[in-house]
Formats: sequence, C-alpha cells, structure tokens
Amino acid sequence: MTRIDTSRPETVLPTPSHTVGPFYGHALPFPGGGDIAPLGHPDTIAVQGYVYDGEGNPLPDAFVELWGPDPDGNLPTVDGSMRRDPASGGFLGRNGVEFTGWGRVQTDANGHWSARTLWPGARGQSAPYLSVCVFARGLLVHLYTRIYLPGDDAALAGDPLLTRLDAQRRDTLIAAAQGDGTYRFDIRLQGEGETVFLEFQ
Repeated sequence: MTRIDTSRPETVLPTPSHTVGPFYGHALPFPGGGDIAPLGHPDTIAVQGYVYDGEGNPLPDAFVELWGPDPDGNLPTVDGSMRRDPASGGFLGRNGVEFTGWGRVQTDANGHWSARTLWPGARGQSAPYLSVCVFARGLLVHLYTRIYLPGDDAALAGDPLLTRLDAQRRDTLIAAAQGDGTYRFDIRLQGEGETVFLEFQ
C-alpha cells in the first residue's frame, strides 16, 4: 500500500511498516481441539510431537490441523467440531459422540502438540495417513503434509506418494510408534530432517 503526499502530488511515499501477523493465538484455539476421537472410544490413538523451526528450536505458537477418514476409510460429513451456544456465541465443545475427523491444536510453551483420534482407514492405493496443515510464525502461507502410521510395511512400500521419495525423506512422513497406541510425529519446518511438505495445484 502506498500513500500520496497531497502537498506534492508527484511524490509517492511508502506506507510505514507495521508488525505482520497472523496472530494465531487470538481466535483460532478452542477447548478440546485435539479431542477428535469420540469420548471413551476403545480404538482411540494418540498422535503427538513438536514443531521445530529451521534452527531446531521448538515453536510455542504454531498450529497443527489434522484431518482423517474414519477406520473404514470414509471421510466424515458430520458437523460437531466447533459447536457454539446460539445465545451467547460461546464454545460448547464437541458433542463427544460424532467423529468429525478434524481437529486443531496449538503448540504449548515447549512447542509440543497432541491429539486423540481414530486410526485412519486406507483410501485407494494409499497407506493409512492423516492430512496435516501447519500454521506458524514466519509462514505467510501455511504448509501441508501427511502423517503416515507405521505397522503395515507392504502398504507403506506401495503408497503412491512415499514411493516417489528416497528413504531418508520418506521417513519424515512416518510417525514412530511409542507403544500404548501413541505415535510421535515431529514437524521440522526447515533444515536438517525437514519434513516433506506438499503443494496442491
């Protein structure tokens, strides 16, 4: 944006600089954002990790959004992730019953994030995965990636995306099993071990 000096119409001055957002912590977080699986569901898994910048420092103000199909590979079409009170406009929380397949999690002061969801069913020729969108400081455009879950080596070996990557890069997309239905997936925005990010056209 520019402004014109009306006292000297031929002079165009630059607009003063200002802090650039986005400021994700203002309106995007909501209680229970990572509680994607219905309450008490016996097949709940936990996915957690850290978001790191290019220098390997954890980011305390990033957002991780997750989408995933249900265990049968169907994409949920139900509402319910962000129910609001019609009178006050306040957040009512998830209904605890419907599986929407979607969640949004803010990293904590240590750059850590976690979510509870259901194991995603395979779709087409792809191995089971969760779609991920990352918002963080310094990113004017959010980033997309995937979290593949380990356990089925044949499915991972035949996945159309993973087969296009060398082994080292492929490993940045596969979560590590930690036992008890918990999987770790760190997101590295740049530098050594940078996560593979996808571009949609």
